[in-house]
Amino acid sequence: MRWLLKKRVFLVLLIGFIGMLFLNSDWMARWMYPVQYREDIRASASNYKVDPHLVAAIIRAETNFSNGKVSSKGALGLMQIMPDTADWIVEKAGFEKVTPDILKHRPDVSIEIGTWYLQSLHKQFGQNKIAAIAAYNAGPGNVRKWLDSGRWDGREETVSLIPFGETRHYVQKVIYYYNKYKDLYPEM
Repeated sequence: MRWLLKKRVFLVLLIGFIGMLFLNSDWMARWMYPVQYREDIRASASNYKVDPHLVAAIIRAETNFSNGKVSSKGALGLMQIMPDTADWIVEKAGFEKVTPDILKHRPDVSIEIGTWYLQSLHKQFGQNKIAAIAAYNAGPGNVRKWLDSGRWDGREETVSLIPFGETRHYVQKVIYYYNKYKDLYPEM
């Protein structure tokens, strides 16, 4: 009889715990969509007047906040910057020399360089966030061709018209994470 009471108590506690997880969806959502390196993101976003939610969304899409990554194409670090692009950024922004090893292993450096680049893309595309996201993935030359030829108009509503499937999915993913982070971390 006593074991039956213990089972019932355990079952009630288990159901209560599961109910709390689903009722307290912010807690669950923050667990599913964490933001690491928040201070570095805030600092770089503030320095370059870029939305920190967008920086976090790009990091999530690129590496899921996993430091030390190298893509199959050679992109490095949290924000997956190509070494040639990093060299160009260092020259244009006047940063100190950044080696591939530093870019790969120093989250603060990857975030700083990636955020500067994102700000540069925003400027190139007239503050069009969606075009800047596409250019982060496909390169500004490709995005400029699509816009100039009329293949894509740079709007979120027409992302399905982006000619590169990888870039189309990338933009959709970044926008999804961006909206998630804005909802979950409004204070960021």
